[in-house]
Amino acid sequence: MTLSIDGKTAIVTGAANGVGLAIARHFVQQGANVMFADRDETRLADEVGEAGNLEEGGNVQYFAGDLRERLTVANLLSATIDAFDRVDILVNASRQLMVTDPLNPEDTSVSTLLEQNLMTPLRLSQAVAKRMIHQAEVEKREDGTIGTIVNVGSIAGRRTQPELLAYSVSAAALDQATRSLAVSLAARRIRVNGLGVGSVMSANLTSRLAEEPDLRQQILRATPMGRIAAPSELAETVQYLASDASSFMIGQILTVDGGRTLIDPVVDPTH
Repeated sequence: MTLSIDGKTAIVTGAANGVGLAIARHFVQQGANVMFADRDETRLADEVGEAGNLEEGGNVQYFAGDLRERLTVANLLSATIDAFDRVDILVNASRQLMVTDPLNPEDTSVSTLLEQNLMTPLRLSQAVAKRMIHQAEVEKREDGTIGTIVNVGSIAGRRTQPELLAYSVSAAALDQATRSLAVSLAARRIRVNGLGVGSVMSANLTSRLAEEPDLRQQILRATPMGRIAAPSELAETVQYLASDASSFMIGQILTVDGGRTLIDPVVDPTH
């Protein structure tokens, strides 16, 4: 089997910065047609302009919109089909983190993050899966994988941190959604897997490190490899899950955390 995604069409969410941007850029370098999706249109335009050919017929396009809205999900899929005629890979890489006050009944962080980190990728996965099934029927493809979905989550779903209650709950929910979708879509030859990510130099973590000087050392102490990952370090793992190299793998959450969960001191934060 091969890691090649050359000629495949991928949608990557959260692609204006951080992990999503790194994955989308890597996919472009590997010869895929890539739809960069995010809310921040200004940043998308700036970043995507350097990633590839944005002209008509090029292998890079972008879509700006709030994917929490059902109509926006439909519009993203339509824009991808208009640009590339199909979709073969979906990478749900958009994540939001909020601190939760676990004793405040007015705190809305749980519902907010469940909508962003669970329901948004779930709805998009459902819409894209239907398109993949339609493509296979039209093309009369009777064997092999017809599409792949990769959900980028967090090891926070396996840890207990009261201040990250909402983030941890949403991460755990996404992991379960990944497993459930994997089983549900396996018979339709769509493979679904995920990542459980440790500390990565995302846009959120970059801003937190600027505000909290002690945070970096806390993370380094809690990570056996003694460093924070670059977003680009996740890209090839996502490519593996999206490619035929993982053709007999479904419902797996690959841990990419520098060994964090092997020792897992709960007093230190995860991002």
